[in-house]
Amino acid sequence: MAMMRTEPSSSSAPQFEIKAQSRGRDNAVHPASSTTSMPFKRWAPWLVPAFVVANIALFVATMYVNNCPKNSTSCVATRFLGRFSFQTIKENPLLGPSSSTLEKMGALEVEKVVHGHQAWRLITCIWLHAGVLHVLANMLSLVFIGIRLEQEFGFVRIGLLYVISGFGGSLLSALFIQSQISVGASGALFGLLGGMLSELITNWTIYANKLAALLTLLFIILINLAVGILPHVDNFAHIGGFLSGFLLGFVFLIRPQFGWVSQRNVPPGYIATPVKSKHKMYQYVLWVLSLTLFIAGSTAGLIMLFRGVNLNHYCSWCHYLSCVPTTKWSCDAGPVYCQSTQIGNQLNLTCLSSGKNNTYIIDNTSQVRQLCAQLCS
Repeated sequence: MAMMRTEPSSSSAPQFEIKAQSRGRDNAVHPASSTTSMPFKRWAPWLVPAFVVANIALFVATMYVNNCPKNSTSCVATRFLGRFSFQTIKENPLLGPSSSTLEKMGALEVEKVVHGHQAWRLITCIWLHAGVLHVLANMLSLVFIGIRLEQEFGFVRIGLLYVISGFGGSLLSALFIQSQISVGASGALFGLLGGMLSELITNWTIYANKLAALLTLLFIILINLAVGILPHVDNFAHIGGFLSGFLLGFVFLIRPQFGWVSQRNVPPGYIATPVKSKHKMYQYVLWVLSLTLFIAGSTAGLIMLFRGVNLNHYCSWCHYLSCVPTTKWSCDAGPVYCQSTQIGNQLNLTCLSSGKNNTYIIDNTSQVRQLCAQLCS
């Protein structure tokens, strides 16, 4: 899964199951010969599938608005797809729309968020995708991760976890990456992974095979974060989404003690070990601490964003969290310059650093800067 600046990359998480066990001292049900199963409610998932449909529908709408045959001189699969055809592979190798269309549809662009009073882009960008490959990879990840969580915790908690984590990912991205647009659901997906980790920690006592579950989950998280060091992948959205989901998981995904639930579901004729408190003390402590940290962090982040703060000025090495330069690729996101000629609404651009050339059909000159950055990327 990947939150994209220009070119997404994805790693779908494998599906795995964590089984619960009863612990004799806390939640035994007598007589001892009886067997028990976890009495937690199972939900029928519908919100996660609805999120998948919404993301795909918005991608189709984005391609409709893009209308490559009308707005570009060269497109991919025009004969079969008509106005839904893709931009050229050189322009968008993920089979998708142009950057200007994504910007029009609500992509995260810091300048418009801060100076254009368009804070809604912090939310809308998580529903947009840069191409067919991007949306398919993220939706597969959402199905693998989200449906299991919705079955366990219900649509309200998982829906809130998904959307708020996506917002947290957008916020951290906007504080570090301010020269490029960003789209993708990966911040929200990393929030679900973060929530799974905190859920395992806060509900530690009800799980069997704890260490195996923890190592498996950490491996999945690290692999997905490692993808973020590639160029054009917005790893700050991944990190922000993960941290938001990790904190919110202690709030939304807390479970009562097994014994507390068991004594309220004990069959007639059986005696359950009495448990007075619904949750353990450490669960309450984690709940309060996590909610406080999330509110404080989000508030501070929003204040810094709308004051125009660029956190790269205060952290000289943080840019390596999103891209590590190698001999195979560059992470340079410095200013780009193009030579342009325009006849009517037809604009010809040449990137001065690479020599690449392309012709565009534009509605107004405000698109030139974005098209130049896109051509030189």
